[in-house]
Amino acid sequence: MSTTWWPAPAKLNLFLHVIGRRPDGYHELQTAFQFVDLADDLSFDVTDDGLIERQEAVGRGGPRLDDVPPEFDLCVRAAQLLRAQSGGPLGCRIRIRKRIPLGGGLGGGSSDAATTLRVLNRLWRLDLPIEHLAALGLQLGADVPVFVGGRSAFAEGIGERLSPLCLPEKWFLIVHPRVSIPTHEIFQSPELTRNSPVITIATFLASGGRNDLEPVVRARHPAVGEALDWLGRFAPARLTGTGSCVFASFDSAVAAERIAARVPDLWRAYVCRGLDRSPLSERLEPQRLQQQLE
Repeated sequence: MSTTWWPAPAKLNLFLHVIGRRPDGYHELQTAFQFVDLADDLSFDVTDDGLIERQEAVGRGGPRLDDVPPEFDLCVRAAQLLRAQSGGPLGCRIRIRKRIPLGGGLGGGSSDAATTLRVLNRLWRLDLPIEHLAALGLQLGADVPVFVGGRSAFAEGIGERLSPLCLPEKWFLIVHPRVSIPTHEIFQSPELTRNSPVITIATFLASGGRNDLEPVVRARHPAVGEALDWLGRFAPARLTGTGSCVFASFDSAVAAERIAARVPDLWRAYVCRGLDRSPLSERLEPQRLQQQLE
């Protein structure tokens, strides 16, 4: 029997402003999420033993998950949370084909968690609404709700208040300087400024904003600063999330590929198409409509 693989796309933060810090330690943010067609793939074998297992970590030239214990893996935690919420008896074995770099600011773990929530919601026949799944996802991480929702979005709060965005078609060159950066390291930095003024969607679309975390990442991880400076010779370059990946936008794949061919061998380059809609939603929602017709 053939295996069904489900996509978990990467995201870019087109800008990221830190507005303030809440009493609970979380940061108030404004950001714009755009999906790209770089994606992990996940498969799920439903079992009746109630166990949640990450059966294996499969890679095709991408990063391996050997250093991520299953109990800390967000997709395992997502499956456990969904099962606990539903009270159902089923379990699953999860396999991951990892392509999104770890610690790169592309949201791979959050996207894997969102794909787990949405696909198991269907395979376990729970039929929980998207809003419920997004609320569960927020317990796992601030980026999970946007992946559950499946559309590019302007985000506020800690990242959970989402307004859909329709963005112009772009191609992106993403450069990974082969550095992994823990998110908490950057957000807990005393030198991080946390006082950016609130902006509107119109202001973002007109001016583009910036990434407030970039100065901290540059100071702490010189390799990322080198990648930003190198890419900035060809197009405006920006950090995504807390890094370590940096990116620039281009009007065509050809233009992005031309610069990608010049990326130093020490780094890794990805040429990606920007997406307003997650490929996971495109897979799942037609099936939902078909089920309603049957």
